Amino acid sequence: MNDRMTSGSDPLDVVLGGGLPRHAIVLVTGSPGAGKTILAQQWVFANATPQRPALYLSTVSEPLEKLLRYGQTLSFFDPAAVGHSVWYEDLGLVLRDQGLPGVLERVRELIRIRQPAMIVIDSFKAMHPYAGRSGAFRPFLHDLAGMLSAYPATSLWLGEYQEDEIQRSPEFAVADAIIALKSVHSAERTSRALQVHKLRGGGFLAGRHSYRLSAEGITVYPRLADAADSSDYELRGERVPSGIQALDDMLEDGYWSGASTLVAGPTGIGKTLMGLHFVFHAVSQGERAIIATMQEDPSQLDRTASQFGWSVKSSELTLMYRSPVDLNVDQWVYELLDMIETTGASRVLLDSLADLQAAAADEMRFREYLYSLLHRSSRCGTSLMMTYELPELFGVSKLSDVAASHMADNVVLLQYRGLTEVMSRTLTVLKTRATDHEAGVREFQITTDGIILVPRE
Repeated sequence: MNDRMTSGSDPLDVVLGGGLPRHAIVLVTGSPGAGKTILAQQWVFANATPQRPALYLSTVSEPLEKLLRYGQTLSFFDPAAVGHSVWYEDLGLVLRDQGLPGVLERVRELIRIRQPAMIVIDSFKAMHPYAGRSGAFRPFLHDLAGMLSAYPATSLWLGEYQEDEIQRSPEFAVADAIIALKSVHSAERTSRALQVHKLRGGGFLAGRHSYRLSAEGITVYPRLADAADSSDYELRGERVPSGIQALDDMLEDGYWSGASTLVAGPTGIGKTLMGLHFVFHAVSQGERAIIATMQEDPSQLDRTASQFGWSVKSSELTLMYRSPVDLNVDQWVYELLDMIETTGASRVLLDSLADLQAAAADEMRFREYLYSLLHRSSRCGTSLMMTYELPELFGVSKLSDVAASHMADNVVLLQYRGLTEVMSRTLTVLKTRATDHEAGVREFQITTDGIILVPRE
């Protein structure tokens, strides 16, 4: 038999290195509303069978009736399983009238009657006050852990523990695994993060992993931080036209297939338009493309594209619009990677990188997302173009603060040039990896045909 069992969530199983360890005691911690009960019920209904049932024990934190009423709003909750493969029991009265010894005896009796493969105690921490000051909790914990260890069942103990209690509370020493659900505050944003603190007998993905709660249960987005992969993979030796002939000439017939390109410049300079040239050239060749935008909603983007004879309603184009307000970067990256895989897109426009950076919890996480996205795009042969808005209208002095500038294969800088009465636009190719390019600053214009380079005098 496999020594792991599913948590009820495939991505969470990835974080756990294959799932929850069988015949182990797992502590799930978190503040009220963190999703402990949702995780426990999702696990129960994903695994329980009449032959190997689950025993769900409530104590004094949540009335059993409320727990069941709320559980029925979740998509995975199966009323037909209740009383057959999932058994609920309220220990509140036993705990109040008989204390911890009564709970221990009742749990022993229920194990004998139900013979469960899974046991949930919700909430475990709520039983602490019933030990009084006599030090009775440690003997109770010792006897309960011994009983569960001798019986072939996996146990989840839920509790509203604080971070510092991991070091002080005796149940953490007994636990084989510790999963913490917590809220992370960054400026005005609050996000949810899951972290595995301990997992005996197996590896797991370290760090914080974003998650969201819904009627579907808990959805985890494993921390996207790909390690360096030195294994060989095929790089197609073909050029990918930018859609702008003169720019292709500066790049010696365009970009390499699977390359990443950063287009940086101030507001209104033409970054999005250059990206539209890029994706619609692929569409015109019958290839699939994706526009992942946080700048313009579909109606606004279609209006912009239509001025140049394009339509975002093309069957070859997939539009992924997300508002930058309350954007979950982990979720966004996984949705984009899944969209690239399912559509087989050869090109992706990311508009804009600055919005993605602002939504990230911290700079290091943003760099991890970006490295992983660029690395995976390269390995699957998808060409990626990213726009980034710079604050300077004239005379950009550095790009070192832009995370993608050193990761991208190509860097194109767009700037304004002020004259006495007329302000013009200029284009400079700063970088092209593994190839040569035309140096210098070139003036360009935006016409009904899109971006046109001004001929040299």
